[in-house]
Amino acid sequence: MTDSSLTPDALTRRLAHPRHPRSNGYDVRWTIENQMGPHALWLLEWLAPALGLDRLPPGARVLDLGCGRAMTSVFLAREYGVQVVAADLWVKPGDNAVRIAEAGVADRVLPVHAEAHDLPFAEGSFDAIVSVDAYQYFGTNDLYLPTLTRLLKPGGRIGVVVPSVREELDGVEPPEHLKEHWDPGFWAFHSPDWWHRNWTRTGAVTVETADWLEDGWRDWLLWSEVCAEESPSEFMAGLARDSVDLLNADGGRLLGFARVVGRRE
Repeated sequence: MTDSSLTPDALTRRLAHPRHPRSNGYDVRWTIENQMGPHALWLLEWLAPALGLDRLPPGARVLDLGCGRAMTSVFLAREYGVQVVAADLWVKPGDNAVRIAEAGVADRVLPVHAEAHDLPFAEGSFDAIVSVDAYQYFGTNDLYLPTLTRLLKPGGRIGVVVPSVREELDGVEPPEHLKEHWDPGFWAFHSPDWWHRNWTRTGAVTVETADWLEDGWRDWLLWSEVCAEESPSEFMAGLARDSVDLLNADGGRLLGFARVVGRRE
């Protein structure tokens, strides 16, 4: 466990983000304690306008796929007034239920245990599907998207934000400047153009957005630096330190985030 080095006010000021006013309203200690990677609320707030979350009717049903510790599910319920199914493989629904109840949205968020290839929902169950920093783990298979978007109502949208590369990598070796820090899982990081092509080829959706977050790596680095210093979990702090080393080695050359949104016809 790391020792806190910043007062609550100083920590709040350090993480106040001009692009993410909704996220700024959430307790920074809560976000640090429940993080499982990049700042999920920042990424969801970037995704929201492209996905049209503000245009969903009250009570619309949203699947939050790979919700982690349900921060994004709480955010969806609070900020957009939707009913959320918070699905995750790694975090027990009982644990998420406690967080959801403490956040005051137990009537709007249902935590479930689910594997992305075996989702227990009927066709046409959801108005929207959201996945933040998770889809790269299960969604790169060419055959996956059609099985997932069957869960959308006609005209419903799916939106994901994933760690990404600016341009697709050639060959079988990591980039030279990142070899020391490379993990085989990073091969699941693809460019916005790759995601656009992959989703279009399936015929499952019309791709409406596939773009790159300018300076997203700087947000990722700042968040990782804070979590490395402030996380109450030594394991998560260690992962954050690894991310700091990776992002400093890259310096914005390759790594960042892609936002992809598609509409089921």
